[in-house]
Amino acid sequence: MATTITPATLTITHTEAISLNGQDKGSTNVQTIASVVEVSQRIVNVGTSELIIVAFSTEVAAGQFKEADVRYIRITNKDDTNHVTLIFRAENSEEFAQKLDKGQSYIYNADLSGGVVDTMDASGSALTVALADLVDITAQADTAACDLEVFVAGV
Repeated sequence: MATTITPATLTITHTEAISLNGQDKGSTNVQTIASVVEVSQRIVNVGTSELIIVAFSTEVAAGQFKEADVRYIRITNKDDTNHVTLIFRAENSEEFAQKLDKGQSYIYNADLSGGVVDTMDASGSALTVALADLVDITAQADTAACDLEVFVAGV
């Protein structure tokens, strides 16, 4: 069976709008990602125990994305009170954590030709980088459960 899905271009627009002392200090940046054929958008309720919210592998399977095909990941904390901690784990089991406060978004910039393959390093020194594949992203709410919006696009 041949696919009936026509690849499309994802357009991502980041806008900061602010006027200080009567002067526009805002900015708009637009990025496009061509040939997107897979999009996943969902709300995940994350409690105070660590939970895998996105997983990657060399093949597509239930609940995971093909690491070489992912081009864009956005995680937004929809809670209006509490923060969550995002944990990014590499194939060598190294991790780094990022606080995602209420209402904020985190964008993981995948490689535009290689997905999440060789895109992160969590070594002790930023000067000795050995990029590894991103294996998964987990989340853990700080005080009470939070809803996260997870958006992943791939080719």
